[in-house]
Amino acid sequence: MLTSNGYVLDERRLGELVPVPEEERGDREVLRSRLQRDGYLFLTGLLEPAAVWAFREYYFGLTGAAADRASYRKVLFEEIVPGPEYAAFCAQPALKGWFAWFLGGEPFLHRRKIIRQTAPGENGIGTATQAHYDLVYLREGSDQVLSAWIPLGDCPVSLGGLTYLQSSHHRVLAEEAAGRLKRPAASITADLPALAEEYDADWLVADYQAGDVVVHTAHTIHAALDNVSSELRLSTDIRYQLADDAIDARWQNHWHDQDGL
Repeated sequence: MLTSNGYVLDERRLGELVPVPEEERGDREVLRSRLQRDGYLFLTGLLEPAAVWAFREYYFGLTGAAADRASYRKVLFEEIVPGPEYAAFCAQPALKGWFAWFLGGEPFLHRRKIIRQTAPGENGIGTATQAHYDLVYLREGSDQVLSAWIPLGDCPVSLGGLTYLQSSHHRVLAEEAAGRLKRPAASITADLPALAEEYDADWLVADYQAGDVVVHTAHTIHAALDNVSSELRLSTDIRYQLADDAIDARWQNHWHDQDGL
């Protein structure tokens, strides 16, 4: 049984996130068409697993000694988030180089990069990322920003990784163009089952492994599942775009959970 913020997902509204086939991985135009069609690219094994595990070890090496919430926040926001190790991980050649190739120009990495840690048993409204699309947070720049969600370690469905609402970006694009979506909007809903019915679409899930990356558009609706395992789930989400496109200045400071975005 899968849940998100305590809501039980309807098994009839569940599907699988489809990885990009190996034979398509080197064809940029095919990948661009696939992204336009599906709203996401599930790139299995894009990163070296060793690099992912090394950063995970670094993270827990610093946070593991935190005795309380205040100590954890100090380490996270004063050491890890602005630190060179995190910057290097997010701009590693396998990642930055892929975006340079895919975008066809100089890639720009937004400084506001987010690390999410979810403990087992955390559920109820507000614990898992609610359904949203990223453009609602990035309106002061290009709408061609691409997000990369990266599990920092193996992340089977039970750990509560990201789930994507099938083909949702097409409706979001149409409603954005028609001006029917409320602004500003932080999230759409925590009720994923109801949203699946409204959109007549499935929530797509996957068992992620260290080294996997999911790239999605700024219009693709996604959310997080609850962690129903016995382990911590760790992930990061970062954003790349062409350096020549308009950049949202609000995202050029290091992430803090009190930054208002």
